[in-house]
Amino acid sequence: MFAVPDVERDDRPDGSVVFRSRTPLGPYPRSVAAKLREWAAIDPDYPLVAERAGDGWTTLTYGEVRRRADAVGQALLGRGLGPDAPLLILSGNSAAHLVLTLGALTAGVPVAPISVAYSLLSADHARIREIAALLRPGLVFAEEGGPFAAALAAVSSGAVVVARDPVPGAELLDDLLATKPGPGVEAAYAGVGPDTLAKVLFTSGSTGTPKGVLNTHRMLCSNQQAITQAWPFLAEERPVLVDWLPWSHTFGGNHNVGLVLRGGGTLYIDDGKPAPHLFARSVENLRSAPPTLYFNVPAGYAQLVPVLEQDADFAQVFFSRVRLLFNAAAALPAALRERLAAVARATTGHDVALTGSWGATETAPAVTSAHYAFEDARCIGVPLPGLEVKLAPVGGAREIRVRGAAVTPGYLGRPEETAAAFDGDGFYRTGDAALPVDPADPNAGLLFGGRIAEDFKLGTGTFVRVGALRTALLSAVPVLSDAVITGEDRAHVGALAWLNQAEARAEPTVVDGCLVHPGLAAHLAKLLAGLNATAGSAGRVERLVLLAEPPDLDAGEITDKGYVNQRQVLRRRAGIVERLYAADPGPEVILAARP
Repeated sequence: MFAVPDVERDDRPDGSVVFRSRTPLGPYPRSVAAKLREWAAIDPDYPLVAERAGDGWTTLTYGEVRRRADAVGQALLGRGLGPDAPLLILSGNSAAHLVLTLGALTAGVPVAPISVAYSLLSADHARIREIAALLRPGLVFAEEGGPFAAALAAVSSGAVVVARDPVPGAELLDDLLATKPGPGVEAAYAGVGPDTLAKVLFTSGSTGTPKGVLNTHRMLCSNQQAITQAWPFLAEERPVLVDWLPWSHTFGGNHNVGLVLRGGGTLYIDDGKPAPHLFARSVENLRSAPPTLYFNVPAGYAQLVPVLEQDADFAQVFFSRVRLLFNAAAALPAALRERLAAVARATTGHDVALTGSWGATETAPAVTSAHYAFEDARCIGVPLPGLEVKLAPVGGAREIRVRGAAVTPGYLGRPEETAAAFDGDGFYRTGDAALPVDPADPNAGLLFGGRIAEDFKLGTGTFVRVGALRTALLSAVPVLSDAVITGEDRAHVGALAWLNQAEARAEPTVVDGCLVHPGLAAHLAKLLAGLNATAGSAGRVERLVLLAEPPDLDAGEITDKGYVNQRQVLRRRAGIVERLYAADPGPEVILAARP
């Protein structure tokens, strides 16, 4: 099922260590649209994308998407779009979104899908204005005019196209689809090469100011080739995905959509998500169309596992053809990983591969892959073919740096930040930390150590490794869906956390932005005591509060990788941090029980 790792280690005189696969990267297409055209010729009636329509699904085949993409590509060229006039997409995952994206990529027009939250959850649309000023789009698309009217008005350049519910001055998508493809789109397609810009993906960054990461066709196509070499079964089996992950982020839009397109598979667009009142829809979708590969983040698995454990019929459907379970964005807490493995084994009678990867928007995204058995949930695997990973000493940590075909050429309109993003050897500086699982065995892979910028010292001078402690906390207290670690310049470590209420089965009250429930607090106090029993001061969580408001993407509390932005949460919720450390704490502060 998986390729056997074959990795070499190169120790450098400067103290850095470089890991690379001995397996050379195989040939890959010159453009993303090449795979669409290839599969449309091989099997034009096979479904590429499906989206919900009432109780069923509406599908588009490879042949239909190819024809629509050609029409869209011709229409975009006719409206003056090109390398310097890209397509900006405001709305979320949909068949129309995919058709527009593939039409643009066919014609050599860059695509910039941005987070829906920037349009629908923002009061002032400041980020959209910043992005549009930097991007200067030739056309702006939103699925529905009405809900996106204010966001569309915030973009001062480019024509406006909507699929339905038009706003004044907007064209309908049907007008683009009615365009007859001609020599123009074929000439443009012939001119698309590996170094042609495919996408601009915007990351939030630690300051919340969007940065446009340049994604070339080489990055996207080489990355899918590398993934297929690590997972050779993909060359023989056409994948089926049921996926909610947003296409404005690299995991959903590059990794998962690219994997389907590369393998001639089918993508069912999940209109649910791991959020209160929305995950039931995901369960319904998974029941209707069980996947062969399942991709999610820890918050998603925290919602999924209790349902699998409590609903045997659903578990039978879910595991009926799934080949692997994939986790990304952050380490899966050990307790949750064990429960997931147990319910898979109980349902199928055998182990189901549970794997993961590590990457970034700047790497298209996969850099490492755990395509082998591993024990530690922090394991992110070994470098994929065509990519080198350097562990460079930075302070007391080892920063992950990356070089290879899938690495970005830089940031849109930010030459100084582009230059600063690479070291003297041309490796991209990720800001993430890692260590070898086994220094004597490079094939054992790497252990993720979190964001270097998140680590801090207590007032005692003791250094706190935030990533490792966060993973330990979530494993020890499985009713938490996520947490940020506090304690910089303080006497002890604390945490702000979010409760998985479905798992906790409690109905707490809200007090000044925090959740309060005496019975639950007593239970959590005991679990914290268990965590602290064998830990030193840097690993003991003495106090915890449960936050009522989920992390806010619009406020920069969620990164482009989908995990919580530790620094921004602490900044935005500084008042709650002060209450956490109060000499006379309120009822919302949970104190670790004493032995």
